[in-house]
Formats: sequence, structure tokens, C-alpha cells
Amino acid sequence: MATPEPRTLVEAIRYFADDQVAFDTVTGLRFPHGVHCPTCGRTDVRFIATRRLWECKEKHPRKQFSVKVGTIMEDSALTLDKWCVGLWLIANCKNGISSYEVARDLGITQKSAWHMLHRIRLAMKVGSFDKMGGPGSVTEIDESYVGGKRKNMHLGKRDKVGIGGAGKALVAGVLKRGDEHSHSRVRAMLIADTTTGTLDAFVRDNVAPGTHVMTDALASYRKLSDEYVHQFVNHTTEYVRGAVHTNGIENFWSLLKRSIRGTYVSVDPAHLLAYCDEQAFRFNERKDTDAQRFATVGKAMVGKRLRYKELIGHEATPA
Repeated sequence: MATPEPRTLVEAIRYFADDQVAFDTVTGLRFPHGVHCPTCGRTDVRFIATRRLWECKEKHPRKQFSVKVGTIMEDSALTLDKWCVGLWLIANCKNGISSYEVARDLGITQKSAWHMLHRIRLAMKVGSFDKMGGPGSVTEIDESYVGGKRKNMHLGKRDKVGIGGAGKALVAGVLKRGDEHSHSRVRAMLIADTTTGTLDAFVRDNVAPGTHVMTDALASYRKLSDEYVHQFVNHTTEYVRGAVHTNGIENFWSLLKRSIRGTYVSVDPAHLLAYCDEQAFRFNERKDTDAQRFATVGKAMVGKRLRYKELIGHEATPA
């Protein structure tokens, strides 16, 4: 009798402990339309069962390939059962999970766990550049400072976050409110400052014209009324005026800061965007089950790769 698919962490650990089950699960996520050669796309590949590899019949380099090739797991020595459980953990822990805890839970080094988590965060990154909202839709726009004070940072880190005197990194977010057909969704990214040019460009790049846009009273949003139905609240006197408020995006900021302060404690500014992507993923998929979130991340791991040297060298500059 086949083991039912897991619904909880305990069930997931037991389920993926079977090497064949873990292999079949990852194969299904990696090749949802059937196994094909990552190099040439040929589908009539030969499976080598003793090594759990496939071999392409075309004559080209890397004829043999594993299920990890072309995914965030490529060149990883960690077994598939550890990858599956690690993915399940970060996809479903509301406040995130530290690399030290993952290292203890999976029996791997903290360095390996840290690299694994950042690879999974890359898969969590929202890949769509479609603008949010549209006529009749409502979005909330806000910005927030994240991180510790500049004066408390090590000298080697101060130059990475030179934003004002506070030294905190600045994150802007847009939340599309839900309706009878869907729940609210959020998108966040790093910005350089809160000037009119920066915030105006952020809104226009991420929100479709004709959308009802709710912001606070910051003057940098004053030019939005030409393409949007712009309304704002002045937080010195009120926080809600009917449907005009930014409570939704501020709730997301509280979740993001809770995960950083309570779980990760200290986040390098160069990696902050990855933690924003992680929290945005869980917020956007909050109505799904744990198994559904696991599958969503698993399907998104294809075509993405993050080498350790890139990670520690900060070669991949946040967009």
C-alpha cells in the first residue's frame, strides 16, 4: 500500500526518509512534463537505475544528468531527503528558520544549511514582472527601514548600508488587496531613498495604471494622481478613513521584522532582499496547505542556481 503524501512536518520526515520516494518526488517537481535532457531537450533519454541518472542519446557534453541538474540543488552533495525536509521547513515556518536550527535538524554543517536556505530563497523569489492591480483594484504602498542602527554595526558593514544617519536598509512594498476571487498579495524590494523620483518610479514599475493607490501622507507620492486614483492617510492624525489605509502592508512589515529580529537576529544588508522574498512567498501562499507550499517552491527551483562563491562575494547584486 502506497504511503499517503505528507501533511505535517512529522509525516514529511517519515515520507522523505525513503530514498525512492524522495527521488520520485523531486523528479516529479523537476520534470513535471516528463524527463528531458537539460542540454538539448531530447525526451527519449535512458535511465541508469543503479546510479539514478539519465543519459541523453545525443552526442554533446554532459550527456549524463541527475535530477539536481538545472535546479538550485545542482552540485550539492546533500541527499534528496535532506533537501526535501529543508524545503518543507523554510516554506512553512511562519517566522523563518535559522541555518543553525536546520543544521541541527538535518545533521549537516551550518555552512551547508546556510547555503541551502539561500538557494531555497532564490526559488521563492517572485519571478513575475507583471504590474499589480488595474482599474477597480486597490493597492497599498509603503516603505520601511529594516535593520540595526549604523552606530552599532561592525566597521566592515557600515559602508554597505549608508542610508542617512540611521544606516538601516530601506524596503518598499506594494500590497494588492484581495477580493471575492483572491486574497491579498505583496511584493517588496530594496530602494535607495524615499525621494519623489525613487518612490514614483517604484509605484509606476509595479502598479498598473488606473489602480486605486493608498499611501501615507509622504510628499514623495504626490505625483501619482495623474495615472492612479490616489488617496492617503496622515498618520499624525488618523490611521484609517473608511477604506483608505495602509494596514495590510504594515502587517507585512511586522511579519518581516519579526522574522529578522526573532529568528535571524542579524541580516547582512546584501542579503536582505532574499529574506524579503522568503517572507513575501509565505505571505502570498498563506492560504495553501504545507504540502502545497512545498510543491510551489519545488516547482520554482528549476532554472535557478546560486553558487557559494557568488553568495559570499555578493556578486549577484539585488535588483
